[in-house]
Amino acid sequence: MNIASNTKRSGRAVRRADRIRHHVNYLPELDRGIPYLDLMTPEQVERIHDASMNILETKGIVFRDDEALDMWRAAGAKVVNETVYLDRAHLMQLISTVPETYRMHARNPERSVTVGARKQIFTPSYGAPNVIDLQGRRVPSTMEHFDNFAKLGHIASSLHMSGGVVCEPLDIPVHHRPINMVTSLVRHSDKPFMGIVTSTEAAKDTMEIAKIVFGADFVQDNCVTTSLINCNTPFIWDSTMLDVAKVYARSNQACLYAPFVLCGANTPAHIYGTIIQINAEALAGIAFSQLCRVGAPAVYGSWVATVSMKSGAPMSGTPDIDHINMMIGQMARYYKIPSRCSGGCNSSKAMDFQAGYESARNMFGAVLGGINFIFSAAGYIETAMSHSYSKFAHDIEQLEQFYAFAKGPNYDGIEAAIDAINDTRPGGHYLGHAHTLENFQTAFCLPTLMHHDSVEQWVEEGSLDANQRGLIRARQLLEEYEKPYLDPAIDEALKDFKTRRLSEIVGEVR
Repeated sequence: MNIASNTKRSGRAVRRADRIRHHVNYLPELDRGIPYLDLMTPEQVERIHDASMNILETKGIVFRDDEALDMWRAAGAKVVNETVYLDRAHLMQLISTVPETYRMHARNPERSVTVGARKQIFTPSYGAPNVIDLQGRRVPSTMEHFDNFAKLGHIASSLHMSGGVVCEPLDIPVHHRPINMVTSLVRHSDKPFMGIVTSTEAAKDTMEIAKIVFGADFVQDNCVTTSLINCNTPFIWDSTMLDVAKVYARSNQACLYAPFVLCGANTPAHIYGTIIQINAEALAGIAFSQLCRVGAPAVYGSWVATVSMKSGAPMSGTPDIDHINMMIGQMARYYKIPSRCSGGCNSSKAMDFQAGYESARNMFGAVLGGINFIFSAAGYIETAMSHSYSKFAHDIEQLEQFYAFAKGPNYDGIEAAIDAINDTRPGGHYLGHAHTLENFQTAFCLPTLMHHDSVEQWVEEGSLDANQRGLIRARQLLEEYEKPYLDPAIDEALKDFKTRRLSEIVGEVR
């Protein structure tokens, strides 16, 4: 079914379509203007810290990598087989060298962003093997879908990165995917991008691409990407993740050190117990990054779902996840380290009521908690098993609303507003007042995908539901996309590198 054909092309519909054509006004990183919502007392924060330190000192944490174990021994840590026992004073000394903020440079300097302190950024979803396509069908993701989402990530004014593995291109051989994905992100967007973490070779290729784009000297001293390093919860940092962390940290590139948490399955069935475990695991990973390179940027956080005690299925958008994400923000501020969590998560299988409510609840926890790097903020559906075009379109508009919410109300111009009050008679209105005419376009947020007109107007415009409107908007955005400028010499160098490396890579496993 051609959804766009359902829209009646009346004069009002045409005017509405013109009104909602996408004008890209790129938002800088959010500099929050509202207070943090801290859930824990200072005493509770200290209790979390002390319990985590006790666990790392007495239980230890496994590092399944010989080089990492040698690095810990050389640094003076106690190592027994694969278990590293971390003295709290040593750990605190290591994490003290992590920068409180870092600048992530884009190939277009206007798109560079700062991560940490009171800054917050929004980034797309990650890793889905399926997409809910432009016809609303659930299909395996392909390289074409990946390119489309890279374009959408670029044109989205509220997203601060083009993404990472925005979807898994299943039509490309496994070992060829990293180079195809990174070159797609670089070509289709001039925003910062995420590195690939599936292997040492993929991380090295990411860095080679970054050097082509930015120059080797610049990359060695400046952060141009942030990549995802997951802990194998409970209490294991495995060799793949550690090898990738070495590549990025030694190159001064930021990583998200994030336990992958299923509350009640791989953490205790208790929120404070979960936070204690997250804290121990994340800090151990961050401390390791400083063994690789002192001062390498690192981000503290996790991916969190609660587990249904009825079915064992992961659940998104529950109040428990809000609490955990807000506590992650508070703990990260305690250590003066940037924070990360996932924002627009949901377990719904469709772009429906559940998807909207769960995503909104998750986002409020992340925003109110002051999380610096809000991951999976657009397109996420079906517990990351699918990436939805329609939801992506809705999410990026909702992120503009969250941006406005977290900036706080604008106090400027209050005197003119008071004058308008004094100038309006009792029982009158402000619709035609000079103050309203001067400010109506900027005074309030005006979402366009959420239909606020009368039911008669809604029917005349095709009686489109939210999912249909999102699909139309996603198509429209792709039609309006304009490829950002890339120096032809750099583009040619990228093509040569891609051709050469793909010919060298063996073991093509689909």
